Amino acid sequence: MIHYRNQLAFLSLFFLLVGSLASAQSNQTPNVIIILADDLGYGDLSCYGHPTIRTPNLDKMAEEGTRFTQFYVAANVCTPSRAALLTGRLPIRSGIFGKRGVFFTNSANGLPKTEITIAEALKTKGYQTALIGKWHLGSQPEHLPLQHGFDYYFGLPYSNDMGKVGSVPNMVNQNPPLPLYQNNKVIETEPDQRLLTKRYTAEVVTFIKKNKTKPFFLYYASPFPHVPLYASSDFAGKSKRGLYGDVVEELDWSVGQVLNTLREQKLDKNTLVIFLSDNGPWQMKALVPGTGGSAGLLYEAKGSTYEGGMRVPAIAWGSGFVKPKTVSSAIATSMDLYPTILNLARAELPKDRTLDGSDIRELLSGKKASVTDVVYFYDSDRLHAIRKGPWKAHFTTHASYSPDAPAPHDPPLLYNVEADPSEKFEVGKDHPDVIDDLKKEYEKHKAGVKSVPPLLDAVVSGQ
Repeated sequence: MIHYRNQLAFLSLFFLLVGSLASAQSNQTPNVIIILADDLGYGDLSCYGHPTIRTPNLDKMAEEGTRFTQFYVAANVCTPSRAALLTGRLPIRSGIFGKRGVFFTNSANGLPKTEITIAEALKTKGYQTALIGKWHLGSQPEHLPLQHGFDYYFGLPYSNDMGKVGSVPNMVNQNPPLPLYQNNKVIETEPDQRLLTKRYTAEVVTFIKKNKTKPFFLYYASPFPHVPLYASSDFAGKSKRGLYGDVVEELDWSVGQVLNTLREQKLDKNTLVIFLSDNGPWQMKALVPGTGGSAGLLYEAKGSTYEGGMRVPAIAWGSGFVKPKTVSSAIATSMDLYPTILNLARAELPKDRTLDGSDIRELLSGKKASVTDVVYFYDSDRLHAIRKGPWKAHFTTHASYSPDAPAPHDPPLLYNVEADPSEKFEVGKDHPDVIDDLKKEYEKHKAGVKSVPPLLDAVVSGQ
């Protein structure tokens, strides 16, 4: 009897300790991981309806977390979208716009030092911070990630087609060799891009394990499926969708490695993971037919302010913060991540500047069905469209493959994008009151945006 009671006492103590450890993990300062795909389309994952690309890890992530169906980024191309993600601000507020569209190898500027990135804000709370993957916010030494709050950097300073190999097969650029950085040092040039996803994944896993006892912020920005497309030998030729599908399926594998590492290190209950794309899919029909992704039922693609250019796949995961088994139709944006993450970490939000995101913690947890209902669609410094609730008004439009030919509309084109996400049926004549309301929103917003010089067009002298 005494032996039996001792067993009961031991088991009770054991389960008490396990419960205490789980509770302690969920109450610790949370870890945050943002996984950003490059040019992944709204329709490119099986959990978003793609019939042949297999993404079991992202599908499981969506099943265990929340999958968004109306999630937007702040720009239709790489550089301004990334700036908005890291600062919580529309790119026009910091000068991240211009005729060149993005930063290039000879760009003189970068993300202004006056901007406060998620990494910089979290460092005030003792976070270890890392960027693994693509930066694209300035390649001059003073603009690299370690100058913007990151403790560790391993990756490319700009897009993977900005080296000697271009986005078109057999095309050779006049660019300098593509550099692979570790912190502020170039450790390779023209790295074998077939191995990049595996190398980045190994770096991510190492960082998580190394910092498992400290709060950390990890920004994993894959260079894929931006063209040129590369997959390792384990994935090449395996997808029914061809090379593009191979690349996406390897990215899915990489996400699985990240989540499995969090589980193995007992960090899954105290880590918020967000997966999203930086803009819509690459569909420049005149260049590389068949190598771009799919926007699914959405119209248009990267470079456009139609839905296919700026509505992206987005999944939130983390049992301590995110309601599982949820498909959310709430409107949310990449700029919402800034105040959400800072508030989770109890970091102070900047009070000397306008933030364009909203705290969506209660949206993620399921306590609220929505937080905001207004989205602004910029092309460079031009406000092309506004969404408010179900309604979207296009004041200017152009196709993604002809950005130099914008077409203004007066009155603006009106679509109900909840009923018609493909933007096929213009309904302005039936809703003049809605158009009047969105015109007022347009003027109010434009009046509240201070003009700043464009940063994307300046180049390094002599280049």
